[in-house]
Amino acid sequence: MATTATTITITGAGGQIGYALLFRIAAGDMLGPDRPVRLRLLEIPQGMRAAEGAALELQDCAFALLHSVEVTDSAESAFDGASIALLVGARPRGPGMERADLLAANAGIFGPQGAALNAVAADDVRIVAVGNPANTNALIARASAPDIPADRFTALTRLDHNRAVGQLAEALDARPDDIHGVAIWGNHSASQFPDVSHATVAGKPVVDALAERLGGHEQALVWLDDLFIPRVAKRGAEIIEVRGSSSVASAANAAIEHVRDEQSGTAWTSAAVVSRGEYGVPEGLVCSFPVTSDGSGYRVVEGLDLDARSRARFDASVAELEAERTAVRELGLL
Repeated sequence: MATTATTITITGAGGQIGYALLFRIAAGDMLGPDRPVRLRLLEIPQGMRAAEGAALELQDCAFALLHSVEVTDSAESAFDGASIALLVGARPRGPGMERADLLAANAGIFGPQGAALNAVAADDVRIVAVGNPANTNALIARASAPDIPADRFTALTRLDHNRAVGQLAEALDARPDDIHGVAIWGNHSASQFPDVSHATVAGKPVVDALAERLGGHEQALVWLDDLFIPRVAKRGAEIIEVRGSSSVASAANAAIEHVRDEQSGTAWTSAAVVSRGEYGVPEGLVCSFPVTSDGSGYRVVEGLDLDARSRARFDASVAELEAERTAVRELGLL
């Protein structure tokens, strides 16, 4: 077992997603059974008591991997020496709130957090924006951290990826781990494009497997366009309608898997990363692509063919990301 603990900072740690994250991280689900961790829980003053209560429970679990827990409302204290930063806390969209209001409110959170990361985080820090609008929140944090390499900033689309795999597994009566090559392109929003054109199930192309079950390729494409893509894209809203609040455990699970695969390596998943111009996406946008990792960070899987149908959906989501960046710039926040 490693002797030096990895410092992990979780913002909004007193909230429901933070609570769902903490115990699994401390148990080794994120970094494995041989890497001890030091947790820093960042909260606003109103959330401190909830975070302090979670810290007491962590102590009561007596996790062998957990070296220490610190609760603070100071970003610089929370990010001091952090190697992993999970930016969970964000301002949700309230009744009557315009998109510009939402972006401005979150810029007031993620801008200062980016500056604090730039000032005090560890040299190897990796940051994932979980709180929505995640892609643009990551963009804002990155803009405030000029000394941190751009490829250290990511945003969470692993939840969308997992949702797509789950829907396919149910439709094909297959195990989720038999499905490979699903891709989430674009924004973590209703405009995202869950793509199965490169996916396989037990080695067979997913589209062919769907055609066998649904009576032909035309029927498979109708199912994908009319049922699968909208349901994946709007799954968060569906969960809110059913349970009365947003996704918690599934979001925490996705964040853990996002960091785990970035740190330990993966042949294929989906993540939002800072574009370098891949697939024609404007440089600097935080956009979801299929990615791979050798343990040193996510890299975009390049060279995939996108047909006209796929390209149109992807371009629409990228246009939304560009509009969000423009809105943030017009507010003077970039």
